[in-house]
Amino acid sequence: MSLINTEIKPFKAEAFQAGKFISVSDADLRGKWSVVFFYPADFTFVCPTELEDLADNYAEFKKLGVEIYSVSTDTHFAHKAWHDTSEAVKKINYVMVGDPTGVITRNFDVMIEEAGLADRGTFVVDPEGKIQIVEITAGGIGRDALELLRKVKAAQYVASHPGEVCPAKWQEGEATLAPSLDLVGKI
Repeated sequence: MSLINTEIKPFKAEAFQAGKFISVSDADLRGKWSVVFFYPADFTFVCPTELEDLADNYAEFKKLGVEIYSVSTDTHFAHKAWHDTSEAVKKINYVMVGDPTGVITRNFDVMIEEAGLADRGTFVVDPEGKIQIVEITAGGIGRDALELLRKVKAAQYVASHPGEVCPAKWQEGEATLAPSLDLVGKI
């Protein structure tokens, strides 16, 4: 079953952000755009490259009013230790959520049950708490923060411009489409 346009399920978790432990819940994702970025584990290989890429582009997400929540089945304590020891992860200013029970990971249907780890799942959640973008990749395939940023901009554009859609490779400021009978077979 697709999670597109479904409401996020309730959760509460501990997280690490800006040198502090904080509590996070589904309520924190409401009222603004959010990216929930699942990754398999701290102290691994592809994960720090993805998280660093997000950290390098975090200011651009913030300009759009988007908060990023990275999530793994590690604890918030492990997130702090990784943050303290990895040059790549040290750049992170967004929320690093610990999900040792797997509740959040299962809520978003990205748990690899036999491993107790999350798939590489990316979810864009709108201010109403509904999932607008879902992307899940295999463990060995890293994601690109700039492509995610482009998709977030497209989701925000479509949400604020009813009746318009963004074509492939759409970039902010480019033409959109207004689906109609006149366009059928002409694109």
